[in-house]
This record gives sequence, structure tokens and C-alpha cells, in this order.
Amino acid sequence: MTGSDRILAELIEPPDSPPIVAITSPPQPTVCDPRRFPDTAAAIARLFAEAATILAAIKARMRQ
Repeated sequence: MTGSDRILAELIEPPDSPPIVAITSPPQPTVCDPRRFPDTAAAIARLFAEAATILAAIKARMRQ
């Protein structure tokens, strides 16, 4: 990732169907040096883990 690329994870809760998570990435592929790939992949995994944690917290608050 270049530091300016953005991945958007969005919780969508339509009134007439089950909720979904929509993931939008840049329209063009993001290129990174193969030597940086392990760190880049780890950063992406951390971002998705954080997003899952935040979503779980949101759901927990909604149940209260």
C-alpha cells in the first residue's frame, strides 16, 4: 500500500434484507515491492481484525 490507498469496509443494514459488510478497494491495483509484501499483508490483516472488533462492539451496543 502506498499510504494514500484506501480500503473501505462499510456495514450496510437495509430495512428489508439481512445486513452486509461491503468492502471497496482502489479501482486500480496497488503495487508493492515483494520485499515489503509480508509487512503489507500483516498491516492489511490488522486492519481487518480491527474492523471486525469494531463491528462486534457496535453489535453489542445495539443489543443493549
